[in-house]
Amino acid sequence: MIKLRKSEERGYADHGWLKSYHSFSFANYWDPAHIHWGNLCVINEDRIASGQGFGKHGHNDMEIVTYVLSGELAHEDSMGNVKVIPPGDVQRMSAGSGVVHSEFNHKKNQQTHFLQIWIKPNKIGVEPSYEQKTTSLKENKGKLCLIASPHGGDYAVMINADASVYAGLFDGTQSAHLEVSPKRKAYVHLVKGRLEVNGHKIDSGDALLIENETQVIIKNGHQAEVLIFDLLA
Repeated sequence: MIKLRKSEERGYADHGWLKSYHSFSFANYWDPAHIHWGNLCVINEDRIASGQGFGKHGHNDMEIVTYVLSGELAHEDSMGNVKVIPPGDVQRMSAGSGVVHSEFNHKKNQQTHFLQIWIKPNKIGVEPSYEQKTTSLKENKGKLCLIASPHGGDYAVMINADASVYAGLFDGTQSAHLEVSPKRKAYVHLVKGRLEVNGHKIDSGDALLIENETQVIIKNGHQAEVLIFDLLA
């Protein structure tokens, strides 16, 4: 079963300094048909204006993955981490028993465009932790690159969740496929461009909710950047 969800069907919030699309119910956006998909419960596509950001706020018992598309995101947290996340990096924060952090765009005259992803953890109350790595996307165009998993990897952060996240850049005749268990769920989020996935043509911001399938087949990309999630059902 594959369900297409168009970009314009997402929730949207305009706070002036922040413009945000919500793939799942979040804050003031409530959609009982899209609360979560497996253990994936948030994909927010955020755009932060120059000199603006999220002040100190707390999280607990959530695996938070940040994927920057353009600009830079400055991160500071109660664990002592002071980092800048550029495009091409993936960041993971395991909130666990509790963490306070802030996120800002300090770049002058430049917007920060990024995805914030929340995945439910395997265990609650764990010690909070932080990890940031540079992905291998630019060196592996036309392939799916692991960026987050329970075991991590050379270019992947380790998450405390039964989920794996892949990213890829596809254009022209480049193609790839990912085997998935029909006992699990998958989720495809097209970051930008156009792409064909399992026969479905999708555009920037579109998503595919997948279950009872054995593979995800990617082809016919046009300047496409895509994320694929292998999830607990």
